[in-house]
Amino acid sequence: MSLTLVLIFAISIFALAFAVFLIKNVMKRDTGTPKMQEISNAIKEGAEAFLRRQNKTILYLAVATTALVYLLYTFQKPELAFWASLSFILGALSSVASGYIGMWISIRANIRTASEAMKSLNGALQTALRAGAVSGLFIVSMSLLGVVLLFYIVMTFSDHAVEKIPFFIAGYGFGASFVALFAQLGGGIYTKAADVGADLVGKVEAGIPEDDPRNPAVIADLVGDNVGDCAGRGADLFESTAAENIGAMILAAMLFKSNPGAFGNEPATLLLVILFPLLARAFGLIASIVGIMSVKAKEDEDPMNALNRGYYVTSILAMIGFGIASYWIFGTGNVAVAAPTAWWHFFICGIIGVVTSVIFLWLTQYYTEYKYAPVKSIAEAAKTGPATTIISGVAVGFECVAIPSIVIAIAIFTSYTLGNTVAGLEDGGFFATAVATMGMLGPAAFVLAMDTFGPITDNAGGIVEMSQQPEEIRVKTDRLDAVGNTTKALTKGYAVGSAALAAFLLYQAFIVEIKEYGGSLNQVDITKPAVFIGALMGAMLVFLFSAWAIKAVGRSAQSIIQNVRDQFKAKPGILLGTEKPDYAQAVDIVTKSALREMVKPGILVVAAPVVIGVIFKYLYKADISNASGAEVVAAMLLVGTIVGVITALFLNNSGGAWDNAKKFIELEPRDAVHNMGKGSEKHKAGVVGDTVGDPFKDTAGPSLHVLIKLLSTVTLVLAPLFI
Repeated sequence: MSLTLVLIFAISIFALAFAVFLIKNVMKRDTGTPKMQEISNAIKEGAEAFLRRQNKTILYLAVATTALVYLLYTFQKPELAFWASLSFILGALSSVASGYIGMWISIRANIRTASEAMKSLNGALQTALRAGAVSGLFIVSMSLLGVVLLFYIVMTFSDHAVEKIPFFIAGYGFGASFVALFAQLGGGIYTKAADVGADLVGKVEAGIPEDDPRNPAVIADLVGDNVGDCAGRGADLFESTAAENIGAMILAAMLFKSNPGAFGNEPATLLLVILFPLLARAFGLIASIVGIMSVKAKEDEDPMNALNRGYYVTSILAMIGFGIASYWIFGTGNVAVAAPTAWWHFFICGIIGVVTSVIFLWLTQYYTEYKYAPVKSIAEAAKTGPATTIISGVAVGFECVAIPSIVIAIAIFTSYTLGNTVAGLEDGGFFATAVATMGMLGPAAFVLAMDTFGPITDNAGGIVEMSQQPEEIRVKTDRLDAVGNTTKALTKGYAVGSAALAAFLLYQAFIVEIKEYGGSLNQVDITKPAVFIGALMGAMLVFLFSAWAIKAVGRSAQSIIQNVRDQFKAKPGILLGTEKPDYAQAVDIVTKSALREMVKPGILVVAAPVVIGVIFKYLYKADISNASGAEVVAAMLLVGTIVGVITALFLNNSGGAWDNAKKFIELEPRDAVHNMGKGSEKHKAGVVGDTVGDPFKDTAGPSLHVLIKLLSTVTLVLAPLFI
C-alpha cells in the first residue's frame, strides 16, 4: 500500500476519532431543569420517529434501484454490474448514516446548549459548534474514507486497470445522491410544513409568540429543524463530497493518460495522481479541526465574529494543506522534470476554490443578513402590506443571482486557463477546474459544523422559551439563534456554489466516460433538434421539481394548520394555559404527509435522464434522430445544471431575506402608532413574506443542490446505457 493511501486512511480515521472526542465533550455537559428535559425529550422522540420512517422508505427505494442498476448493467456492461450495484448500495447506506449522525447529535446538543446559555454565551456557542462539528467531521471523513476504501477494495480484489477503477465506483456517488435527494426533500417538506402551520395559526391568527408552548405545532416545528437542516443537509453535503471526489479521480486518470511524456507509465505514479484530490481533501479535514477548536467568543461580542474567525483560520490552513498536497504529488519528482511548474499551478487553482467559497459566503451574508440593504429594503416594503413585501423579496431574489454567477464564471475560467498553461502538460484545464472544486470543498467540515449549529441554537431557544426561563437567558439564545439563521443561509450559498463547480466537474467526467466506453461525444450541438429538446427538458425539470416540492409543503402545511385550529377549537383552555395541546398528534400528521409527498418529485429526477437518454438512443439507432442518446442527455445535464444553480440561488436567498426581514422588524421597538415592531401590521406582513420564503429556502432551494448533482451522478453511472 502506498504512503499516500496510508496517509489518507490515517487522516480520515483521525477525524472520526476526533469527532468521537467531541461527542464526549458535548455529552458530559449539563442537561438543565426537568422542564427543559421534558421538552427536549419530546423533540428527540419526534425527530427519531420521523427519521426511522423516512429511512425505511428510502432504503426500500434504494434496494429496488440497486437491483435495477444490476440488471441494466448485466445486459449492457456485465463486467461492471457487480461493482456498480455494490458501490451504489454502499453510497446509499453511508448517506443514510451521515444524515442520522447529524440528527442524533443535534437532538442531544440542543438542551445542553440551552443549559450552557444559563452560564455563559461562549459556553453555549462552543457547545453548539462542537456538536455541529461532530456532524461535519463524520460526514466529510466518511465520504473520504468510503471512496478510498472502495477504491482500494476494487484495486486489490479485481484485475481491472487502476485508471478504470473510478468508473467502477461512480455508483457510490449515485447512491449517496439518491438518498440525499429524498432525505433533503422529505426533511424540507416536514420542517417547512410544520413551520408554516405553527406561524400562521400561532403568530398571525392566535397572536401568540414563536415557540409558545400553547401552540400544538411548536414541537413539530422544532423537530423539523433537525430532520431538515441536520439530517437532510448532512446527506446533501455527504453526497457532494463523495460524488466530487470520484469525479475528480476520473479527470485525474484522464490527465495521466493524456501525458505519458510527463508522467511516464509507472503504476505508482498513476496511483499518486488519482489520489491527489483525496489527499487535498484530507488536509482540509485537519484545517477544519483546528478552525473548530479555535472558536471562542467574549460575552459582549457578536457570536458571528467568532465563527467568522474560525472559518478564516480553516480557509487559510486549507490553502496551506493544498500547497503541501500539490507539491507532494506534482513537485517531488513525479512530473517535476517534464512539468516543473505543475504543482504551483494546481496549488493556485486550489486557492481559487477556497477564495470562491469565501466570496460565496460574503455574498450570501449580504443578501440575507438584516445588517445590509437588501433585507432592510424588504422590511421597509412591509410597511405597505404583504403584497409589497413579496414583490420586494422576489426582486432581491432575482438580483442576487448576478454576482455569484460571475464569481463561478471567473473561478472556472481562471482555473481552466491555469491548468492549460502548465509547461510540459497537455489538457490540464479540465483537471484544474476539478482542483478548484476540491479547494472550494476544503473547509466543508467547518461549514457543515456552522450549518448544524443553526438548528441546535434554534432548538435551544425554543427549549428556553417553552420552559419559561428568565428573559436574560432568552436574550442569549436569541443572539445565537440569529447567528444560526445566518449560518444556515451561508451553508446554502456555499452548497449551491460548490454544486455549480462540481456539476461542471461531473459533466466533464461524463464526457470522459462516454469516450472510455467507446462512444463519440466531443461537443454538444444545440442546433440539432434532439439536442435542443434535451436542453429544454433539463430546464423544465428544474421548474417542475421546484413546483412539486413547494406544492408538497403547501399540502402538508394545510393538514397541520387544520389540526392546530381543531385543537384550539376543541380545547379552548389551550390558549388560556389551562389545558395542554397534543404535540404528538401534530408531529404524526406532518410526518405522514411529508413522507407521502417526497416520493413523486424524487422519482421524477431519477427517471427523467434515464428515460430521455434511452428514448433518443433507440431513435438514433433507427436513424430517426441525428443525435445520440448520450449527446441529448449531455444537453439535458448541462442546461439543467445552469438553470438549477440560478434557481437555487434565487430560492435560497429570497427565502433567507424574507426570514431576516421579519426578524429585523421584530427587533424594532413596538409602536402601533408608527406601525413598528412585533404585533404591528408591518410585522404581520413580514410573517407572510417569511411564510412564502420558507419552502423556497428550506425545501425547494436545498433540494435543487441535490438535483443538480444527482443529474450528474445518475448520468455518470448509467452512461453505458446511452451509447
